[in-house]
Amino acid sequence: MRGSSLATRLFLSATAWVVVILAITGIVLSSVYRGATERAFDRRLNLYLRTLIAEVATPDEPPDRQFQSLGEPLFELPLSGWYWQITRTDSEKAELRASRSLWDKKLPKLEEHGAELTAAGIRLGYVDGPEGQSLRMVERPVDLGADGKFLVSVAGDATEIFDETRSFDYYLGGTFAALGIVLLLTTIFQVRFGLAPLKRISESIADIRSGRAERLEGEFPVEIAPLARETNALIDANREIVERARTHVGNLAHAIKTPLSVIVNEASVHAADSFATKVLEQADVMRDQVAHHLERARIAARLTVIGTVTEVAPAIEALRRTMEKIHRGRGIDIAVDADPKARFRGERQDLEEMAGNLVDNACKWAASQVFIEVLVEQPIEPGGGPMLRIIVDDDGRGLSAAERAQVSRRGQRLDESMPGSGLGLSIVVDLAALYGGSLSLGSAPIGGLRAELMLPGV
Repeated sequence: MRGSSLATRLFLSATAWVVVILAITGIVLSSVYRGATERAFDRRLNLYLRTLIAEVATPDEPPDRQFQSLGEPLFELPLSGWYWQITRTDSEKAELRASRSLWDKKLPKLEEHGAELTAAGIRLGYVDGPEGQSLRMVERPVDLGADGKFLVSVAGDATEIFDETRSFDYYLGGTFAALGIVLLLTTIFQVRFGLAPLKRISESIADIRSGRAERLEGEFPVEIAPLARETNALIDANREIVERARTHVGNLAHAIKTPLSVIVNEASVHAADSFATKVLEQADVMRDQVAHHLERARIAARLTVIGTVTEVAPAIEALRRTMEKIHRGRGIDIAVDADPKARFRGERQDLEEMAGNLVDNACKWAASQVFIEVLVEQPIEPGGGPMLRIIVDDDGRGLSAAERAQVSRRGQRLDESMPGSGLGLSIVVDLAALYGGSLSLGSAPIGGLRAELMLPGV
């Protein structure tokens, strides 16, 4: 998918939203799970804390009695990460009792780390314990009145929280990655499925342009159906305009030719008069000019018709037979080598007019043979169409570079002994240019003139 395509834009925008939504959802779920894990851990710590407070508040107990392990063997293992500590805070000499796991170390105070008392009268937070362990700690000040004031603390290894959260994040990340891939694949399918009617319209228009169809056919979604209707209406309007233009050109041709014929007939009566001779000369020029420009107008009108395609090989073969009959008296041998797949993007009569002028000119000047070759050249630039190369060679005397430039200009002739108006090659040049092609003249391998006509193919 190219960067400028509609499919690419839809895919990239959907991808961006999928990534953003999944990332935000992942962060929220990870935060929620971490909070839930901390709360479960805190409930465990609070259970031990309440048990210790109950032990402290029990009257008539000797002050040096050893506390129970609170049902957790880790409180007995040295530096296990699970500790409890009871500190008397109302005496000058602080009394300290602690779990065996704490060994000879002390737990820090959360108050000194800026932790605030909650509504339940406890402090919660993370601290660094012995051996650099990260601990989740809960502490509560206890006032027993005459029995003293105490600070009861319980801490647990926070690695459990971090490991649980990290494991959840890994599973969550893998799940969301798989979900993201599935969503992106689904997006690609949706984009291709949703834009398929546009691709079908594009292919149908290409068929119309190449002559394989005349209109957009088939059912289209309601969002695209107006586009198809308007395209068909545009094609119909184009054909109507072309037909009207052809009619106007024909009417103009008849309107101009009739007065010219009258002028020529009247001048012919006084052919001996120099003035009449001049009128006849200028009338012939006017007739040639009118014929040339009317032909261009007729061709330009025809070129606006969409979807006309001509098979080249049959047209060239028919032209060969016609020229052999016309030049039978001179014994000209006309050989043809045409690619059977060659097709011209235009009307047959225009192809016959261009190729016919070239072949007729070659037959007039050839000594004994004319060779016609039709080739199909693949597009050089991406997105371009194939081109037709029609080559006409003769074995006549050929032309110099200056002479080739002269005969390409409208109405210029090198030999007045040959019949014709001198407009043949110039008409070919104009016609080829209207179709986006070109005509070039050079030297033929068989010794005479080579004419190469480039035209759009299909």
